[in-house]
Amino acid sequence: MSFNIMNIRCETAKDYLAISEVNKLAFGQEDEAQLIDEIRISEFYIPELSLIAEVNHIVVGHIIFSYIELVGEEKIQVLGLAPMAVHPEFQRQGIGSALVKAGLEKADARGESLVIVLGHPQFYSRFGFVPSVNYKITSPFPVPDDVFMVKTLRSYQDKYQGKVIYPPAFSHV
Repeated sequence: MSFNIMNIRCETAKDYLAISEVNKLAFGQEDEAQLIDEIRISEFYIPELSLIAEVNHIVVGHIIFSYIELVGEEKIQVLGLAPMAVHPEFQRQGIGSALVKAGLEKADARGESLVIVLGHPQFYSRFGFVPSVNYKITSPFPVPDDVFMVKTLRSYQDKYQGKVIYPPAFSHV
């Protein structure tokens, strides 16, 4: 399926059902859609950083950045990128990349400091993500170093190090 015009914008309540459907189709399960619902009702939700991609006014992709905690000498809120999904019929056409770029730009403009992602290094390294261990940031999960990544933004400071703690909503996934 080809398209000429893609629009990226903040989600609205009327997009929730379509976002849920895109996540279910992309991941083949309901966990990610349920996670998004739980993030939305938590204090970690940032409406301006939950973005959709639409083609012909149809939601074909979604990305959400929400607050997670980094615990070291102090407890600091940073951003977690998860989940990000593109409808299977629209994958490998640059939609996911456009969502990541738009989200990172908005996060940086908001003065956020750091984004954490658990994902494919080949994909996320294109946006400047590097293994979190490079910044003395550790994963709460036993995962290979190269899949737990961090992207620093302009407000980043050296004090941002420690162990990542995900909100309770993430424990169900």
